[in-house]
Amino acid sequence: MSTLELPRLPAAGPLYRRAALALVPGVGGGRRAAELPDLELVVRDVPVDREHLAGYDRVCGFPLGDRLPATYPHIMAFPLALRLMTAPDFPFPMVGLVHLANRITVRRPLDAGERYDLAVRATDLRPHDRGRQLDVVATASVGGEEVWRDVSTYLSRDRGAGQGERRDRGDRPAPPAPAARWRVEPRVGPDYARVSGDHNPIHTSRLGARLLGFPRPIAHGMWSKARCLAALHSRLPDAYTVDVGFKLPLPLPSTVAFSAAPDGDGWRFALHAATSGKPHLSGTARRE
Repeated sequence: MSTLELPRLPAAGPLYRRAALALVPGVGGGRRAAELPDLELVVRDVPVDREHLAGYDRVCGFPLGDRLPATYPHIMAFPLALRLMTAPDFPFPMVGLVHLANRITVRRPLDAGERYDLAVRATDLRPHDRGRQLDVVATASVGGEEVWRDVSTYLSRDRGAGQGERRDRGDRPAPPAPAARWRVEPRVGPDYARVSGDHNPIHTSRLGARLLGFPRPIAHGMWSKARCLAALHSRLPDAYTVDVGFKLPLPLPSTVAFSAAPDGDGWRFALHAATSGKPHLSGTARRE
């Protein structure tokens, strides 16, 4: 795999325009590569913007402080992921990819005073029963030591291409007893877009959501994960892996039920619709 070292993080605006043009026939929707790019994008010595961190903490429910939430470096690395996934040699249009799962490993506490080397690559293109899936891997290092790793799994839907084994969904189990109920207001969409840099209209615009098949905007999956981790904040160790699967979309506004229970050396948690019990997210947090 080759490495392209950039002098700074790319600006998100032009990349989103490129992503939108990729959906227009005859403009950006030409023939795409068959495989993932054999490339890692790197930016070194990236500082933490403490004002931005405080804004992120407020939107996601974390206490203000100098320790980075596990999900915050995902935001720092997002411009690199955006650059990678909007490039002409990426095999799928970025808009329309479905975020299936996310796994983050924090190897030790991350301090806002540190500077981080960020790297992003795409890997493991494989079949899925609804198309094809891939992983986007992001890492943060300090002094040559990897201190954080993030693996996001995305689905490109294409029933004709699906070759994976179809999962038996079976009957939906009853949701666990909730530990808390949260009202998720419509402002969560634009507020999270502002602090994350992810301005996908499916999260911020009723029209954009409708164009992609949803009657109203839906919450970003990484906001849902961050909100759950904020609820567990005081119970998490210094080094851990938090693994979540994203289930049904969380429409805005909604009332959701959060549940959490000790599970071995960690926690098992979930987010369900408060009234219907439909699942939005399930996950585990385990000591490293």
